Amino acid sequence: MTQPEEYGLRPYQPGDETWLSQITLSAIKAVGARHYTPEQVEAWSSGHHAPDRFANRAQLGAYIEIAVAGLALPVAYALLERDEAGPSAGDGHLDMLYCHPEHTRKGLAEALLARCEERAREWGCPRLYTEASELAKGAFERAGYRVTHRRDFTIEGKSGPVPIHSYAMEKRLD
Repeated sequence: MTQPEEYGLRPYQPGDETWLSQITLSAIKAVGARHYTPEQVEAWSSGHHAPDRFANRAQLGAYIEIAVAGLALPVAYALLERDEAGPSAGDGHLDMLYCHPEHTRKGLAEALLARCEERAREWGCPRLYTEASELAKGAFERAGYRVTHRRDFTIEGKSGPVPIHSYAMEKRLD
């Protein structure tokens, strides 16, 4: 898939952390409100406030691909990591896919997923998997992922555990 003309794609660079954190929070709060309750959105967003986690993940080998607009302003990103242990060892794990609300529905998710798939193939991963929110499920399906099951779980909210869900999804690369 080609990227939309008014955008570019590039790998993560030190200094992107604050932008990526802002993209994440904006997406959860604005787009998440269409699919989740206010309590779920609040609990979900509370776990995404530390910009330094992006630098830490990159230092540990995660691949972060960023969509940029205008003067290289990050507006969307995907975070891919190689699963090194456990039952999914050798597979690629797409841990994050977020797009700023002002830049959704422009093909950025599909372009980012395609770039991450290229990287996973370079790594020799036979399969990609993710835990997709209601927000991202459609983008993953359009990219050829299939739902294996719905995941119901809780995350910690201001008043205690908050039930929420996502979808375990996968795509075979071999």
